[in-house]
Amino acid sequence: MAILARDEILELIRQGKIKINPFKDSQVGAGSIDMHLDNTFRVFRKIHGTFHVKDNADHKKITKVVEVKNGKYFLIMPGEMVHGVTRETISLPSNIAGWIEGRSRFARIGLLTHLSSGYIHPGTNNKTVLEIANLSPIPLAVYPGTKICQIVLEEVKGNAKYRGKFHKQTRP
Repeated sequence: MAILARDEILELIRQGKIKINPFKDSQVGAGSIDMHLDNTFRVFRKIHGTFHVKDNADHKKITKVVEVKNGKYFLIMPGEMVHGVTRETISLPSNIAGWIEGRSRFARIGLLTHLSSGYIHPGTNNKTVLEIANLSPIPLAVYPGTKICQIVLEEVKGNAKYRGKFHKQTRP
């Protein structure tokens, strides 16, 4: 298993084995692909009571979807966590997996672009949901279209296809 470098990523995209839409070659760095923040966010509702975390927990019961217009921003308060989603849809073959990584420029101001669940399964075909948190002491305004994270790709020994609960997701 090895992390894919720029030339290998671009070749797999040209061959149609990796699909990213929308996509520009300039998104590919030395060993990762920049992904942009989309306009849709899932935020926690202000509820009273306890939410029980079990195997059948449904995040939709305690959250709501918020859409942000282009050119506008979404405000994340200190200590708040929201779900965002990448603008790009990514399709991986059965022998390539990925990892969501934050960008250091945002980590330096207290913005984390994923907290857990950073693994992208082989055979995935969806937008990537981001668990975005503001660890700074000040409100942070995030803008749709910003290069919010990067995806690092690696070869998988053998072949597999993700067909789990979030297969083909398009919203956070």
